[in-house]
Amino acid sequence: MIDPRHITGLILAGGQGSRMGGVDKGLQRLRGQPLAAHAVHRLKPQVGTLMINANRNLDTYAAMGFAVCTDAQADGAGPLNGFLAGLQRCDSPYMVTVPCDCPLFPEDLVACLAQALLHEQSDIAIAATLEEVPSTVPHASRSLRLQPVFCLMKTTVKDSLIAYMQSGLRKVEHWTEQHRRSVVLFD
Repeated sequence: MIDPRHITGLILAGGQGSRMGGVDKGLQRLRGQPLAAHAVHRLKPQVGTLMINANRNLDTYAAMGFAVCTDAQADGAGPLNGFLAGLQRCDSPYMVTVPCDCPLFPEDLVACLAQALLHEQSDIAIAATLEEVPSTVPHASRSLRLQPVFCLMKTTVKDSLIAYMQSGLRKVEHWTEQHRRSVVLFD
């Protein structure tokens, strides 16, 4: 098993919130607390160190008590920009990412991803869920849907990510396909 002290957790709160009218998603409230605070509460017991990736309201995020890293590039490259920002500041051999706007992820997320990463000797482990398939698809009721922003990676993948992003590509799933990758099914 990977010792949680060797894993840095990165909460992704650097998005533009364009589907929500441009609001800072991590600061939107759920049960009286910012979404990012819920993610902190859920992720902190699973890792040794915690960081928040944000590009706005940096003082508010810093007040949560953890290092805040801004996107590595200012080109709207999406979650991979946050991944790279975290990898550039990460001092541990592993980093796990979670989005701020899905704060009720499993309390054993990191342990399950770590187990798959070790067992399958992969570089990256990502979460997946089963999604209902429309009734128009014959003989299928559920299909696997990758959730690649829930991702545990060896920090040695940093150079690969830099090269991928320099080529102009931006899809998390396509980048993870370039590595030995484990997929872990969650409810």
